[in-house]
Amino acid sequence: MISFSNGSLQKLKSAEISADEVIGAIEHEAGFLPQIELAYEASIKTVWVTLRPQPKPVFTYDLVKSVTLVQKAIWRLWGAAEQYQASPVRFLAFRGEGPIYTLGGDLDLYLDCLAKADRATLVEYARVVIEAVCWNASSLRGSVITLATIQGKALGGGIDAPRSCNVMIGEQQATFCYPEVKFNHFPITAVSVLSRRLGPQVAHKVLNSGNEYNAEEFEALGGLDAIAPTGEGEEWLRRYATETLPMHAARLSLFTAFHRRAGDFDAELRPLGEMWAERMIRLTPMEISKLQRIVQAQERMLQRVFAHN
Repeated sequence: MISFSNGSLQKLKSAEISADEVIGAIEHEAGFLPQIELAYEASIKTVWVTLRPQPKPVFTYDLVKSVTLVQKAIWRLWGAAEQYQASPVRFLAFRGEGPIYTLGGDLDLYLDCLAKADRATLVEYARVVIEAVCWNASSLRGSVITLATIQGKALGGGIDAPRSCNVMIGEQQATFCYPEVKFNHFPITAVSVLSRRLGPQVAHKVLNSGNEYNAEEFEALGGLDAIAPTGEGEEWLRRYATETLPMHAARLSLFTAFHRRAGDFDAELRPLGEMWAERMIRLTPMEISKLQRIVQAQERMLQRVFAHN
């Protein structure tokens, strides 16, 4: 592990900095980063974040918190306008692993909070989810273009963090579904994220139906910016970064301008987080039982999936 002093962090220049130094600087600034792995590609000035949630592919609190720490670290290190030319980071790209990108929110955490009547933890979980979405949508406050590729099944509110990125693509085999309505609930940020991408009427249809969409269907709705062949999502993002790097400043300004035009995203989402926590804490015993059955179904599905891989 490379050690950095505060002074040396400020002196890092893109012409001088290695991949190890970029990642070391981020980790030094961010602190402990469980359930993700960082990598850096100097040729396209891209930091890759590989999501590795444990013990199963859901958006755990630790995973989402690690993402926000990385977002804020990159912004603090190189986000100032006067640092743009020297910054080694132009793109922040998210990727998953295996046949499942995410099963959505952490139902085990929800059930634990419900058993303890722990509303505060639910509110905190919603807060970090909203924070991650806002950082992505704002292009790290106008400093970095955010990218995501979906390689497999994506469910519920777990879609929102990648969809809040400036560019989100899906591989051919990816599927997308918001099943929350089926257990009388709603995802924290989906109304706002999908309304900005799909329009409110289409977003309303997607969230109320609970239907599963394949990549072509989700793209047709406006949910994807492109579809990549199976196994080529990361390479698609690499080509995008390579081809757009010469015009990065202009594209970054456009993403930032459109985001600002859409209104104050953070102010829009904060009350939704409170609403989500309040709805969750009021789930009836019958609804909690259904949530428990969903967790059991997830476990059976994961056993089947990983038995074939």
